[in-house]
Amino acid sequence: MTTRLFHISDVHFGVEDKAALDAVARAVADERPDAVVCTGDLTQRAKHSEYAAAARWLAGLGVPVVLEPGNHDLPYYNLWERFADPFRRYRRLRAAVPGDFASPDVVLVPLRTTVRAQPRFPWSDGVVRPAALRQTLAALAGLRDDPRTRIVIAHHPLLGPPGQRRNPTIGGDAAFVALAAAGAHAVISGHVHVPFDQLRSHGGQSLRMIGTGTLSTRLRRGVPPCYRVITCAPGGEISTEIRSLPGAAR
Repeated sequence: MTTRLFHISDVHFGVEDKAALDAVARAVADERPDAVVCTGDLTQRAKHSEYAAAARWLAGLGVPVVLEPGNHDLPYYNLWERFADPFRRYRRLRAAVPGDFASPDVVLVPLRTTVRAQPRFPWSDGVVRPAALRQTLAALAGLRDDPRTRIVIAHHPLLGPPGQRRNPTIGGDAAFVALAAAGAHAVISGHVHVPFDQLRSHGGQSLRMIGTGTLSTRLRRGVPPCYRVITCAPGGEISTEIRSLPGAAR
């Protein structure tokens, strides 16, 4: 037996690609994956209307949904709320969407890389704060003797593209090394709107980094809307398939 996940990201309700979303919903209905995992940027500007649209679509899938917020999911126009309670709107969405997921093959461990503010502008790239990393490492420590595949889910990739000297994720290098040493088998993410599946090495550690593209009209590098199918078995066995949706976006 294996567990199959549909990995989506960067839906950006507000500028979503409706044809792409319809294609994913049909695939979910036809194939019934064990869960849909969305690694953030559900909305474009974190408007209440965008969150409501995201909640309707996700709840309508009829399978467990695992979520992690992205930088676009924090209030954009309401600075008071962004600093006082930045994840309030996201928590309401989380409560409205069925999220009970358990598998004999894989366990998903969240890592928060989205912050309300950071010492650079714009506030779009990732930051792994020590408290967030400690929480994820504690969860991994509790899984040391667990035979299941351990996948960390985050919005931002922990490392930049191969060959790029500057890492756009603050704290990402240290997090990569620590997560690999703690027994994580892979990190799945979004943010860059371009899919990838790479075995990366850094600081004497190796870890698989898996990303998917966008389901919005905000395309990059000519990559069409897409999502990824991830099939997992115990012991770190992971296979993936990227599914492009050509012609869906404008």
